[in-house]
Amino acid sequence: MKKALLAGAALSLLMSGSAWAEIVIATAGPMTGQYATFGEQMRAGAEQAVADINAAGGINGEMLRLEVGDDACDPKQAVAVANQFAGQGVVFVAGHFCSGSSIPASQVYAEEGIIQISPASTNPAFTDERPGPGVYRVCGRDDQQGDVAGQFLMENFPDAKVAFIHDKTAYGKGLADATKAAYEAAGGTPALYEAYTAGEKDYTALVSKLKQEGIDVLYVGGYHTEAGLIVRQMREQGMDTVLVSGDALVTDEYWAITGEAGEGTLMTFSPDPRKNEIAKPVVEALEAAGKTAEGYALYTYAAVQAWAQAVTTAGSTDYDAVVEALDAGTFDTVLGSLEFDEKGDVTLPGYVFYEWRDGKYDYLEQ
Repeated sequence: MKKALLAGAALSLLMSGSAWAEIVIATAGPMTGQYATFGEQMRAGAEQAVADINAAGGINGEMLRLEVGDDACDPKQAVAVANQFAGQGVVFVAGHFCSGSSIPASQVYAEEGIIQISPASTNPAFTDERPGPGVYRVCGRDDQQGDVAGQFLMENFPDAKVAFIHDKTAYGKGLADATKAAYEAAGGTPALYEAYTAGEKDYTALVSKLKQEGIDVLYVGGYHTEAGLIVRQMREQGMDTVLVSGDALVTDEYWAITGEAGEGTLMTFSPDPRKNEIAKPVVEALEAAGKTAEGYALYTYAAVQAWAQAVTTAGSTDYDAVVEALDAGTFDTVLGSLEFDEKGDVTLPGYVFYEWRDGKYDYLEQ
């Protein structure tokens, strides 16, 4: 039914006298709220990808039009956004950001025949339990990230008291649990495992408990806002505990929250795509426009690239044909050459460690 409606919409567009037919795609993430910095990254990447594709003549003779959805990392709002996209004739979504949004939204996309490629959702359930074949991601998984982090903690802090905390979200808890499991498998014994509530400003009680327990290393499964406040409050209480976390700290906003208190923070993230020679023109274009190229901007750009190349191979935006092309193809992107496995996970190099120094993050020198 949806395919027929889309065909009718395309015919109406052509009959209206437009020189070009349009393909409607979208990106969705936290465009507002405390995680809006990541929404900004996604919007920047998607807008640049659409601009570059259209400047090169579009896809199969058709121009792209981008819709932007704000889910504020809220599951219910994500479902509403997904349904809105379906009503707008969207055929592809580069989104969402939070796993807690991507997972429920994927059900809508599967039912409506909309391809979804997330640039950022790392919870394993997103692809392990995907509701249809058209669900993919160009980022890694929490279990992959957790394996790297857990082994790192054991190897680099073998005699330290290591605590694990999480924010109860699909992303934060999943990442903390995966890292804790890998740490235990490597022979470590966690000194503490706690949950905290996201969105609060005062974590004094939690920090006091960490201080009382003599925690040397704190692993945080959560986002940059809370992690930044926690490390700052640890320093205010005279603690030199090392804070370790994941890819949700890849934003300059983390340092804006912590200041010098963030010095030495460690985090896992995929190899920085900004350092890829193939990504240089895109990075330069984004920066020239005053937009960010950090974090998930290039991952969103790559999601659009992979889909666009699959559509070119398929010769149309037909859902089944594009899924077949995505499943079988190899795609040249700003992240490098990539493929998708049978679950829809990407085949790219895994996670590495970064360190915050002097207001910037870069690869950890070991």
